[in-house]
Amino acid sequence: MEKKIQNEVVVFDTAKKIWSQVSKNAEDINPSFELEVHKKLLKFFQVGDQYHFIFNCACSQMEFVHEDIISILGYQPEEFSIHFMLDLIHPQDINNFVNFENTVTQFFIQLPPEKTLKYKVRYNFRMRKKNGDYIQILHQVITIQTDDNGAVIRTLGIHTDISHLKKTNDMSLSFIGLEGEPSYHDVEVLTVLNPTKEILSRREKEILQLIIQGHKSHAIAALLCISKHTVDSHRKNILKKTKCQNLSELISKSFKNGWV
Repeated sequence: MEKKIQNEVVVFDTAKKIWSQVSKNAEDINPSFELEVHKKLLKFFQVGDQYHFIFNCACSQMEFVHEDIISILGYQPEEFSIHFMLDLIHPQDINNFVNFENTVTQFFIQLPPEKTLKYKVRYNFRMRKKNGDYIQILHQVITIQTDDNGAVIRTLGIHTDISHLKKTNDMSLSFIGLEGEPSYHDVEVLTVLNPTKEILSRREKEILQLIIQGHKSHAIAALLCISKHTVDSHRKNILKKTKCQNLSELISKSFKNGWV
């Protein structure tokens, strides 16, 4: 538990330093941008259930979270602080999240002030619902308030459940140009925290998914065109890697930790 708390502190402190850079330590500005928010919302293409929020980069705080978060994640808007959001991101995705945010900050720092409002940030990660299940979230953010120097004060974010569209856990970062600006896809990431390694291999995940669906070893072997002996070896390795004693524990931890 102590190690987990220490890691959460490192993640938040690192993220906060990154966000303070993109805000260029600017003083807070009272928001008066309701119309601008509605304009920006129209720029997002809805591909699933979603909720939106307003984030203050200067003080690393959520200022508004829409009530639609209740139906998607099961949490109340007032619960969704930035600390809480970081804790909900899958353990294997959190370091990449921080690295993406670092890359985003460096991208916006080098932009001319007049172009800060002309880019949307887009990437994905897994987030834990209140019932313990993980879903794939499409994270889209656009700047809605800056100062005269182009420092990012507030951003509008939209989280969309794309679990029905994305079945793999790979993550990619894109900058989408608006108003004629060029877009950049699969951007090379500037690393500040080392990515967390996956516990299971691709084949082990395939077998785990079939186990959860109720298939026996001989059926899994037939479906994957491998021997039953190979399937049994994979099953033993899966239990060992996940530190599970039996099948019911494996299934329970699989949903909780997002292994499938």
